[in-house]
Amino acid sequence: MAQITKDMTMGEMLMVDEGIAYILMQCGMHCIGCPSSIGETLEQACLVHGLDADAVMDYINEYLGQKDEA
Repeated sequence: MAQITKDMTMGEMLMVDEGIAYILMQCGMHCIGCPSSIGETLEQACLVHGLDADAVMDYINEYLGQKDEA
């Protein structure tokens, strides 16, 4: 199973699974399509948006885990 970490960039996460974009948008990160956001780490993006990076990371990894189980 692929695992997402807080130091991965948005671009790296989207290469793992494009469905992560939907999760990020649900969390309030509507800038995922912005070219400058691709180089930000998950932790940096969460800081900018006032989100808990650990919680967002856990949410993404839960999604990836459920996909692997299916």
